Amino acid sequence: MDLAATAAAALLILCFGIAGIASEASDHRYKKGDPVPLYASKVGPFHNPSETYRYFDLPFCRPEHLKEKRKALGEVLNGDRLVDAPYKVSFQEEFNSKLLCKKQLKPEDVARFRDAVTKDYYFQMYYDDLPIWGFVGKVDKEGKDLGDYKYYLYRHIEFEILYNEDRVIEILVWSCPTALVDLTEDREIEVDFTYSAKWKETTTTFEKRMEKYSQTSSQLEIHWFSILNSCVTVLLLTGFLATILMRVLKNDFVIYAHDEESAEEQEETGWKCIHGDVFRFPNNKSLFAACLGSGTQLFTLTVLIFVLALVGVFYPYSRGSLFTALVVIYALTSGIAGYTATSFYCQLEGANWVRNLLLTGCLFCGPLFLTFCFLHSVAISYSTTAALPLGAIGVIVLIWALASVPLLVLGGIAGKNSKTEFQASCGTTKYPREIPPLPWYRGTIPQMAMAGFLPFSAIYIELYYIFASVWGHRIYTIYSILFIVFILLLIVTALITITLTYFQLAAEDHEWWWRSFLCGGSTGLFVYAYCLFYYYARSDMSGFMQTSFFFGYMACICYGFFLMLGMVGFRVALLFVRHIYRSIKFK
Repeated sequence: MDLAATAAAALLILCFGIAGIASEASDHRYKKGDPVPLYASKVGPFHNPSETYRYFDLPFCRPEHLKEKRKALGEVLNGDRLVDAPYKVSFQEEFNSKLLCKKQLKPEDVARFRDAVTKDYYFQMYYDDLPIWGFVGKVDKEGKDLGDYKYYLYRHIEFEILYNEDRVIEILVWSCPTALVDLTEDREIEVDFTYSAKWKETTTTFEKRMEKYSQTSSQLEIHWFSILNSCVTVLLLTGFLATILMRVLKNDFVIYAHDEESAEEQEETGWKCIHGDVFRFPNNKSLFAACLGSGTQLFTLTVLIFVLALVGVFYPYSRGSLFTALVVIYALTSGIAGYTATSFYCQLEGANWVRNLLLTGCLFCGPLFLTFCFLHSVAISYSTTAALPLGAIGVIVLIWALASVPLLVLGGIAGKNSKTEFQASCGTTKYPREIPPLPWYRGTIPQMAMAGFLPFSAIYIELYYIFASVWGHRIYTIYSILFIVFILLLIVTALITITLTYFQLAAEDHEWWWRSFLCGGSTGLFVYAYCLFYYYARSDMSGFMQTSFFFGYMACICYGFFLMLGMVGFRVALLFVRHIYRSIKFK
């Protein structure tokens, strides 16, 4: 295990070292006249964030020697394809209407630009690692008829750069509204592409230059007010449930422990009468253990991502650091999934632990891989930057083969050899007790609906900001609030699962194992339902590619959410059941 830990640590350092290529060996200090790196990244429809293309897929002015920047894994996953931009803006050098190139646009080039303008194409660049955006052109309506539209291409860009001593602090870009090229008709056009640069001194320090992007994420007061409102509502509801549950449990303990002699004469009722079945192992033990293992791994991944976010690793526009962290940490936590699943499977007296280990490894990665294959094929057919190059796919395969699989196997072997026995508060009878007929609202699906609604209400407000960041162009940096929401989500999930588990046992239904897992994870289904609402009511996304990417990857995220919260629901339900059955005596 020491060798495995060393190898895992080495791999972590290596992968984050690869991610550091994005910054290259630069201290961001320049002298007057020094060239400042300016990279063109991508273009695409503004409302379809996944549908991005290479910058020079549009017939812009191309440099004579086009050089691609070395990219980290996270940048590739983020769709960035950085190349040297044709613009040359040296440090503290100003100029007006400098000619970039004379471009003879053929009719097909005009049609491509017009199509881009119609779809609200934007471009993205990086100047000294600072992001720049701008629109390719604009559409004007002229006349009263529906078809009276004019399509224009911006041919002049103005750069305004703020600097402090020898460092770039901020960059602003405008497209000149008067330097336009009419693209309405398919005809050959000669276009003079020009640009200007202005420099202004500022007192903002280099260390604070990214704060601008953090401050634009959203109004902090609105966030806190919304979260406070959500907290009060949810805590009142959960407090109400917890009060009722504690009062009922207290009455049960008083009744069962009031008089041992009279208790022996009376017939057992409620949750006490199923003490011989409550710890009967569930059906599909291997699948159940695999769900717990995968859920534990995803929970660990989420916590570690929060830790990195709170210490400031994911600063705004760090170009793929989040994706790199997700891939690497998921691979390194595979041992947790293997250990948890196999050790619990052995506690449930499972015999085929190897099959259980294989199931654990495929439970989340399998659907994710199939989804990726389909969406990758879609991206290839559209020729977008979402289609990963073979090199990036090879790196991911190597991380999976050299880290994820070995750690999963080592964790499984350690779990098998742990020799831990399942701790039951009371014995199990030979034959299962028959479950009495129950009303419809005590069925699995109605219980899942009740269990998922309350935790979802705790995160509903913050979901909009997260979706607007992941599937839009907003910036989300208030990780402290998101962490509070996550803690609140765990508390509410635990309380509602315990409450429903108690009512299930009180109805003499002892098959609580799978029910507690399903109820805990049902919030993931509510989040996916919110995806439908967000797509149709809150966004302007359109097209087959963007739709498939949105619903495909959100299905994987919600599935992971389901496994993680399902694990949390079962773990707290198990602690609760052990506690109440340990607190009373049986005949």
